[in-house]
Amino acid sequence: MTDENMIERANKAIAGIESIHRTGIKVLDVRERYTKLLMPLAGNVNHVGIMYAGSLFTLGEIPGGILHVASFDSTRFFPIVKEINIRFRRPASTDVTLEKEISPEMVDQVQKEAEENDKADFYLEMDITDANGEVVAIVKGTWQIRRIPEGMELSI
Repeated sequence: MTDENMIERANKAIAGIESIHRTGIKVLDVRERYTKLLMPLAGNVNHVGIMYAGSLFTLGEIPGGILHVASFDSTRFFPIVKEINIRFRRPASTDVTLEKEISPEMVDQVQKEAEENDKADFYLEMDITDANGEVVAIVKGTWQIRRIPEGMELSI
């Protein structure tokens, strides 16, 4: 699958989840083991004129699924989120981005464990940065890939 096809597929999956789609989030780049996402400030402003915390959290949750499609066998496994923690460091008053790349070793280890156990966890730590390159939030979480049960249809 080409990078453009992965970007199109990722943006289509996001558009299929209405609450995420309403945020205006965009997948800027997806390639093997890598993604970059953008959350616009417009439409995500809170009562004091900065980015809404829930929008920042949403941005931090999505990479696990995008990286799944870009890294693991998505014809046999689907992703879920198990736990996410977010630390808000400073107000975001611009669009924000999140960029994450995972190692080939991590992909191999997780895929091997999932083959053996029908599921496997993977951990991500990611920075959300504003237009000035300042880290506005740090996301730490655990995602899991699980074998797709027979007859289950996915939208990703």
